[in-house]
Amino acid sequence: MPDQLDCICYTKGPGMGAPLLSVAIVARVLCQLWKLPLVGVNHCVGHIEMGRVVCNSKDPIILYVSGGNTQVIAYSMSRYRIFGETIDIAVGNMLDRFARVVGLSNDPSPGYNIEQLAKKGNKFVHLPYIVKGMDVSFSGLLSFIEKQKDVLKDTHTAADLCFSLQETVFSMLVEITERAMAHCNINEVLIVGGVGCNERLQEMMKIMVEERGGKLHHMDERYCIDNGCMIAYAGLLQFMNGFTTPVSESTVTQRFRTDEVLVNWRE
Repeated sequence: MPDQLDCICYTKGPGMGAPLLSVAIVARVLCQLWKLPLVGVNHCVGHIEMGRVVCNSKDPIILYVSGGNTQVIAYSMSRYRIFGETIDIAVGNMLDRFARVVGLSNDPSPGYNIEQLAKKGNKFVHLPYIVKGMDVSFSGLLSFIEKQKDVLKDTHTAADLCFSLQETVFSMLVEITERAMAHCNINEVLIVGGVGCNERLQEMMKIMVEERGGKLHHMDERYCIDNGCMIAYAGLLQFMNGFTTPVSESTVTQRFRTDEVLVNWRE
């Protein structure tokens, strides 16, 4: 198998320290054992490049929504520039914690269970809607639900709460994405990251994008959620454009900004 490989790619960050470190150790061992170059990949850039190739999207506004990140991104001058992001917790993290508040299972995932239960809700609850310029905030919304859950449950079902949460949160994401489209004069949007599997988010975003005469690109759970293909593909793009990571510098970092990566393959 080693003779069929060009390089070894691993996730340098961002992410949780222990998983990042364990994979980096394996990658170092394999690259030295098989005498192959090593390439450290930004997890966020992996999502973006997988989305671009799967959807054949050339130059979109990117909404990156996952358990650890919430960013609105556009490419400019060899970088993926962050135009807006969460100022506290990520949207996926907020959904997971909300699911625990209302007693939803983790099987198969909290976000999926919220999405399915929301389809049965029909009574809207007014929740905090927090957009600050191009940034969003989810911690206050979650705190409101945690503090008011007993009162809300007297008048609303769990399905109503799931429905209201999705409509509120996804409206916030659609708003900042539309602003980025207008600012950059770009008429296509690509949704990446695990929360991008949500069909209601896709539906709301599609309405906005089509009203602007644009096109929405999104993927299903095969490529939206974290996967090895996205790291391999982004790493290959870097490798083919002259980038490798010396073993002595093959560290990991839990905080690795999307805009720190030189995207020279798009020049």
